[in-house]
Amino acid sequence: MNDTFLKACQGKKTDYTPVWLMRQAGRYLPEYQKVRSKVDFLTLCKTPELAAEVTIQPVDILKVDAAILFSDILVPIEPMGMKLEFSESKGPILYDPIRNDIAVSKLRRIKAEDDVPFVMETIRMLVKKLNVPLIGFSGAPFTLATYMIEGGSSKNYVNTKKMMYQTPELYANLMEKITDTVINYLQAQINAGVHAIQVFDSWAGILSPFDFEKYALPYVQKIIAAFKGKVPVIYFAFNASAMLKKVKQSGADVLGIDWRIDISDAVSALGNDVTVQGNLDPCILFGTKDLIRDRVAGILHGAKGAKGHIFNLGHGILPETPVENAISMVEAVHELSSKNSR
Repeated sequence: MNDTFLKACQGKKTDYTPVWLMRQAGRYLPEYQKVRSKVDFLTLCKTPELAAEVTIQPVDILKVDAAILFSDILVPIEPMGMKLEFSESKGPILYDPIRNDIAVSKLRRIKAEDDVPFVMETIRMLVKKLNVPLIGFSGAPFTLATYMIEGGSSKNYVNTKKMMYQTPELYANLMEKITDTVINYLQAQINAGVHAIQVFDSWAGILSPFDFEKYALPYVQKIIAAFKGKVPVIYFAFNASAMLKKVKQSGADVLGIDWRIDISDAVSALGNDVTVQGNLDPCILFGTKDLIRDRVAGILHGAKGAKGHIFNLGHGILPETPVENAISMVEAVHELSSKNSR
């Protein structure tokens, strides 16, 4: 197996900088669209043969150095007791949002092996077929809580912040249940064979640094502590470039960086004892191949002071992205980094 990605997670010397893309299995690939045209999104997530197929597609097409399990961060929320639906126009919808004590008390802590067995079966299929490491993942507790409280996506997260500020004990009870579920879910993925895990905190950036430290970070720290030394743990707090020093307190082996900060500034803020992941603006992939190559070179150079570097986008690849440009980016990372290996 090509273990370059795992070595980079650990800050070990690599022959080149490994690369993978968030949402690399997705709508920008015609091969994915062909599979997706036959089933709805949740059915795709819950059908191991199909989920494994679309997980492998970008590894074969893009030649990336890691695969990430095809699933969704909301998958473990459904067995906690919430009805989940994905709308093509509105995105995820969670019915009967969690707003009071009764609603929180009804939520159950899942047993992932029994409640989402399709995820584990997909993983077991993949580890037999892949020649690169497989990344498992979950949403971070705060991000999952926002969906559960708001009932879906939100512009201002008023209901979430009301619960945080007006009924902190209720908020803490909800977060503890979610945290226990995430730990169980990730442990089951590790037991099934994933080589690394990523915790996605997609909405961490809606919080002030003070509120991040008080209302989100302690739960992430509990999760990461549960897996320290078992497999590499990546924490990606999106839109949190202004509070990287607090993000580092998560204890993760690898910290994902979005494109809103120069990666050299992120490395300076974080220090040289952590691996960084990122941080190309996904829209750069709409540029010319020369532009893509130039920006790749800049990021590779800017990350040299870090303990290790995994190249990635600063967020998920966009559905309209030309496949040939994504391939060109991966090739540029491999070529340019191998000329002056870490």
